[in-house]
Amino acid sequence: MLHLQTFGDLRLIETNGDPVRYPIKGLLMMAHIYAGASQELSRYELAQFLWNDVEADLARLNLRKLLSRIRETDGGRAEMPFDFTATTVRLNTQVVSSDLDIFRAGGSPLERLNAIAELTQRGFIGNIKPATKLIDAWIRAQRDAQALQLRQALLDALPDAQKPGAARTISSAALQILERDPNDEQVRALLHRLSGGSSLNERLPNGDDHARVQVKRSETGETPADIERISPMPLILPRLVLLPPTSKHADAGLALANALIEDVTIELCALRNISIVAPHTAGQIRRDSEKAAVVARHSIAYLLDTRLSEEGLFAQLVYFPTDEIIWANRFAMTPDILPRQRRLIAQQLTMSVARELAENEEERLRFEANPEAYHAYLVGSSLMSKLTLPHIRRARKAFKQSLSHKADFSPSFTGLARTFTSEWLVTAQGNNELLHLAEQNALRAIERDPASAAGHRELGVTKLYLGDVDASVAALHLAEDLSPHFADVIYSHADTLVHASRPGDALAKIKKAISLNPIAPDAYLWCAAGASFFLEQYEEAIAYVEAMKDKAPAHRIAAASCAMIGDRKRALFHRQRAESINPVFDVEKWLAIVPFKEHWQKELYREGLLKAGF
Repeated sequence: MLHLQTFGDLRLIETNGDPVRYPIKGLLMMAHIYAGASQELSRYELAQFLWNDVEADLARLNLRKLLSRIRETDGGRAEMPFDFTATTVRLNTQVVSSDLDIFRAGGSPLERLNAIAELTQRGFIGNIKPATKLIDAWIRAQRDAQALQLRQALLDALPDAQKPGAARTISSAALQILERDPNDEQVRALLHRLSGGSSLNERLPNGDDHARVQVKRSETGETPADIERISPMPLILPRLVLLPPTSKHADAGLALANALIEDVTIELCALRNISIVAPHTAGQIRRDSEKAAVVARHSIAYLLDTRLSEEGLFAQLVYFPTDEIIWANRFAMTPDILPRQRRLIAQQLTMSVARELAENEEERLRFEANPEAYHAYLVGSSLMSKLTLPHIRRARKAFKQSLSHKADFSPSFTGLARTFTSEWLVTAQGNNELLHLAEQNALRAIERDPASAAGHRELGVTKLYLGDVDASVAALHLAEDLSPHFADVIYSHADTLVHASRPGDALAKIKKAISLNPIAPDAYLWCAAGASFFLEQYEEAIAYVEAMKDKAPAHRIAAASCAMIGDRKRALFHRQRAESINPVFDVEKWLAIVPFKEHWQKELYREGLLKAGF
């Protein structure tokens, strides 16, 4: 017996669980027949389904080649999954079963709802990019039909809502439905009643009192293709994902915090002017190593990131297109006050989201109306997470590509500015042309969006490396005023304070940035290492460098720190690594161009570098 898995990855599995090496087109053909009303289709129908974008004769030839490969694959089986004739292909359902059988299975309404919900949340044929429009249309039609079956199963299970565990099953299914169709008011009302009503309605207007954002149409009355591709719905609703909490330790309270976030998710579904991502998808995003790409693929505008520690539950609301933290708070998680805290979290979060939506709506639509520019910007931003010259230059190319799609896209100007200052840092050659290019792009970003902290941040960083420390501090102070929870702005402010001969203030500020962005980028740790060095806390400086994933930019500060505590072996190790990256580094040339407001800093750094053997 073979089993055809169609949800999640499309694959064929042996009885013992081993995958069968089957042609992808063969799996699609099997799924197409299995999902249909008849277990037999003509060769003509299958050829058109699999290759409708080529001439009919070529499609038939391709089908014959496919069937020949399938015969070879199945050659050693006692019973074949397919029966081929000169004109037809029949699927032998005595040999092949499928997860699609769940839609046809019986059982109690609750059992059936739970089974269908668990299946559909994995996504029908999620691992294959449709080769033709006909295959794409068929997959979409299947997903639509499955969504209707999930909805019907939900309605069928409502009479059993009072049974133990039923409310959680029904709520989870309702969230799935609303994730797909935020305008399903009947399901929204059911979810609202199941949660016992929301205290938020007493404090916030519902979606009927908010002006809904209409899709702009051209003078001909047609919807622009780029908007239509982002959202086929008549309304563009910003999407919010509440990521399940993480904890550094195996904490008994983590399950409690997870339940709390699911409760908040349900409460937020009472609002009609946002679309909430279901908890299952949120969990997948949390686990994915490429979060930025996944979030962009799901067109998510807002993330609520949470983590649990001994101090309680920390939550921060992030506007994803600019990576700006627009709200952050910490909540106690003791059992005696949890019910009150749950309401407080839901109220504060919902009010913050509603307020930020009103303020960010124009910017959000600008991002979503230019998907090509936005996508290229995201590519560049993800590349800037590694401070290596190849990554920096690839990021610059992506930001330029973004601007080719939209010439006034402010975030891409800030991205370009950051590539030039980063290259100046990494090459350590004192090339002021790079800094002037960074300054030009930062000013362009500010000109196009003066209220954004990002442009002022890049201008502050550039002014620092140009030697104007006071102008740098002023620009970054303004950036932090514009966005007081924006961790990257706080980090840059801290870095400038190091050079302004205020390492104590710098260390306090970079610790705040790390608290807001706990899986800290290497640049944060590098900054903390520098601040620690100038406070003569050399062991702490080394520890920050050791915590970096890519230590390449920090080998010099690590070598100097090791040398200052007399650890010649480790100092030699870091110096050799630094010299292998930049063999022409010269201490005096570098100290001549690095801006320090007070002379003692330059002398302390010189002492450390010379002791390390540079």
